[in-house]
Amino acid sequence: MRFWKVSLALVVLWFSRPVSAAWQLQKGPLTTRWAKSVSPEQTWPEYPRPQLTRSDWLNLNGLWSYAVRPRAENQPLQFEGEILVPFPIESALSGVMRRIDDTQRIWYRRTVELPLSWKPGRRLLHFGAVDWEATVWVNGKQVGTHRGGYDPFSVDITDALRPSGPQEVVVAVWDPSDKGTQPRGKQVQKPEGIWYTPTSGIWQTVWMEPVPESYIRGLKITPDLDQGKVLVSVDAVGAADAKITATVLDNNQGVAQASGPAGQSLTLSLAPAKPWSPESPYLY
Repeated sequence: MRFWKVSLALVVLWFSRPVSAAWQLQKGPLTTRWAKSVSPEQTWPEYPRPQLTRSDWLNLNGLWSYAVRPRAENQPLQFEGEILVPFPIESALSGVMRRIDDTQRIWYRRTVELPLSWKPGRRLLHFGAVDWEATVWVNGKQVGTHRGGYDPFSVDITDALRPSGPQEVVVAVWDPSDKGTQPRGKQVQKPEGIWYTPTSGIWQTVWMEPVPESYIRGLKITPDLDQGKVLVSVDAVGAADAKITATVLDNNQGVAQASGPAGQSLTLSLAPAKPWSPESPYLY
């Protein structure tokens, strides 16, 4: 899993350039011919959550300013250079390829201007994954902290945003690697044999998106092939009394539908259900 993390791709960002050198691909021990095609101008532009896609969103992959500082220090006034997000800082594609330890923190910073076309409502900042402990500030206001190197998390940043103009995003990451008790796979500070190089910091897509005051935060879809049913539960925010309608499509034709309150499981019958198999890879 960790080797897969190091080989991920990503997209574009802008921040005022620090006084040090700009990003460039580092020479890694296992560089492939595809590494040279990665650039800040084209790095993982796809929407990262295909099961809950929204048309309006802003990809924050690309170049961020970065600095590595002792864990006890506050946000630095000067940053060291540019890092290509979301590649971990130890990777060649990050442009840094630097090992850190449990006494240090990685600081990320960038600015962004929100599209004027976004409708009024809430503004969410999403992280696909950050290894391991992440603290997030927007315009100097702390908006959230998350622990967990493999799972996505989101923060509502609406109240921290300025009315217009550039918005500053700062992320501080601490990763104790094999010095901590958190799940870490085969990461160790001194890799050898079957043990892998640590992968620290932002390693999955970062993005913003607008949502209305009441919106769907998540879906839980549970198939029951034996009974020919599928259970759907909707996690809705700001809509405790909302009514949810779920429809199953078969080649764009509705074949099952159910309605009910948000937060409760809806049962949709699909008898006889069409199973998926390698020989017949059918999807509803």
